[in-house]
Amino acid sequence: MDINGKSSAETAESPELTEAAAPAPTPDLAAQLETALAERAQLQDLVLRRQADYENFRRRAEREKQDIRETASQDAVDALLPIIDDFERALLTTPSTGLGDPVFQEYARGIELIHQRLLESLAKLGLQPIAALGQPFDPNLHNAVQREERDDVTDQTVVEEYQRGYQFKGRLLRPAMVKVAVHP
Repeated sequence: MDINGKSSAETAESPELTEAAAPAPTPDLAAQLETALAERAQLQDLVLRRQADYENFRRRAEREKQDIRETASQDAVDALLPIIDDFERALLTTPSTGLGDPVFQEYARGIELIHQRLLESLAKLGLQPIAALGQPFDPNLHNAVQREERDDVTDQTVVEEYQRGYQFKGRLLRPAMVKVAVHP
C-alpha cells in the first residue's frame, strides 16, 4: 500500500496518478531542450550547406575536366591544320607529265580520299571550315592580306582565299587569309 491507501496494483492501473506523478518540465530542462533543438537546427543547416558545397564542387570539377578535354582536342586539331593545308596544296598542283598515266591518277585519287577522310574525321570532332570566297569580308573570321580594286563585285567581298580558316566547336581556330575587293 502507498500513502493514499491504495495498493500498488491499483496505482499502476490508475492513469491519473501516473501522469500526476510525472514531474513537470523545469525551466532548466526547457532551456536545455531549446538549446538542443537550436543546435540540431544549426547542424542540419551545416549538413545542407556542406551537401550544396559538395555538389557545386562536383559540377565545377566536371566543367573543368570538360574544358581540359576541349582544349586538348582543340590543340590536337590545331596541330593537324598544317597537314590539311599540305593536302590541299598537293591536290591543287598537278605535274604536267604523267596526267594520262593510270598509276598517277590512282595515286591522286588516293590522296583525295585521305584528305576527305581526314576532314570528315575532324568534322566529327567539331572542326568546321570558314566560308570565305564570295562572302562579305568579316574581320572576325577573315584576315585580309591583300586588297584589289574591282568593279565587278561588291565592295569588301572576298575574291580569293590564300589559306582556309577554321572554327572548332564554334570558336575561331584560325582566320582565313584572303584577298578583298575594294571599289576604286
